Amino acid sequence: MTTIADRLANAQQRITQAAKFSSRDANDIQLLAVSKTKPNSDIIAAYAAGQRLFGENYVQEGETKVKELKSSCPEIQWHFIGPLQSNKTKVVASQFDWMHTLCRDKIALRLNDQRPDELKPLNVCIQVNISGEPSKSGISPDELMALADTIAPLPKLTLRGLMAIPTATDDIQTQKDEFQQLQNLFLKLKASYPDVDTLSMGMSNDLEQAIAHGSTMVRIGSAIFGQREKSLTA
Repeated sequence: MTTIADRLANAQQRITQAAKFSSRDANDIQLLAVSKTKPNSDIIAAYAAGQRLFGENYVQEGETKVKELKSSCPEIQWHFIGPLQSNKTKVVASQFDWMHTLCRDKIALRLNDQRPDELKPLNVCIQVNISGEPSKSGISPDELMALADTIAPLPKLTLRGLMAIPTATDDIQTQKDEFQQLQNLFLKLKASYPDVDTLSMGMSNDLEQAIAHGSTMVRIGSAIFGQREKSLTA
């Protein structure tokens, strides 16, 4: 039976191999361990194996974990990667280091206003709905620059890049097309904002294609922690 440490090492190996195949430096690609619905014990096991970046999808669950693990896992960098309602922005603004799913001016302004003065600016990624699926959050590609222009001047936010969840498909050409579009958008954003450095795309089933198209952060959950469990809190 494999352990979380074993599966984490396997995920890192996949990243290394994909980077080598694409003539990229594996050190330029970060692994974000998606720990939503998983118990603290799993996070502690991954932390003990060297993992430091963790992603949570649900505000209340994430807040609880941040507080409970602050003393035992002090070096964790917490990423919020789920949809965010405006009435829950204060938790993300005060408890997390990153927010990946920014797609509305109103949310950006609330996060900026609610970020505590003693904390570093909140790192944010704009979520793009590259597939145009109604069930997915994110802005359309043609709305990207307008939202970036709103975020960039806000003193308590730092615009880091883009995040996306492409179509879940086994069609390699569809994967390639959507990842290529996202890479192009990332380069367009970076041309206007040179400090942008993060392209958050790729998960357990498509990380190789994502890395081939410039991903700098892959979000992996099931390949590390096993299949998701039902969350008790949203």
